[in-house]
Formats: sequence, structure tokens, C-alpha cells
Amino acid sequence: MSRPLPLPFPDETEAPLVTELRFPTSGVTVRGAFELNEFATLSPENLEFLRLYIRVRGNLKEVERVLGLSYPTVRARFDTLLRAIGYEPEPADPQNEVIERLERGEITPDEAARKLRR
Repeated sequence: MSRPLPLPFPDETEAPLVTELRFPTSGVTVRGAFELNEFATLSPENLEFLRLYIRVRGNLKEVERVLGLSYPTVRARFDTLLRAIGYEPEPADPQNEVIERLERGEITPDEAARKLRR
């Protein structure tokens, strides 16, 4: 019976090394020191977010709709995922944020125009 990796593991800061691989169909076992990739060590929350992100073809607005969360919350979760796999998120472009807020109906066109002029 297989189970998910017990990660994160208490008091451990380094990624684990896998020392044995077993192939059930052939019965072959390989021993050694094998590194896990950055995706194998994701927390269950980050892994589920990644699966959803892939399922909706990288559309954060669709992730927002599916999860019923605000865009800033979805963006924060995406940034957390990026950090977990070793990337530093790019700072958000303030102009893009204004346009996205306008598209979601959070601000009026006049408010958007004022914010874009600043």
C-alpha cells in the first residue's frame, strides 16, 4: 500500500533523499541516493493548487472562479507556490492590477482612469 510522502517533516529543513525505488510490476528494487524534484516535495495545499492551475491552463481568473476566492488571495497562493518550487515571484504591475480590478467590476472606469494617470 502506498501513501503520500510525509512532507513537510517536523524539524527538517532539507529535502529528503530517497534511498530505495521499488517497481511493483517487475519486482525490481533499486537502492541508492535519489533526489526528489521540487514538485515531489510540495505541501498537499500547494500540490492541489498546482493541479487546479494546470487544469484551467494557467488562468488565474478561472482559479479564482473555481475556488470562490478573491483575485488577491489567488495571486498570493500562486506566489506561495512559486516560492515553494524555488522561484521568486515578479512584483505585480500596478497598471495590470488596476485593469484587472476594472474587469472584475471592483472599480468604475473613472476610478481606473484616475489610478492609471498617477
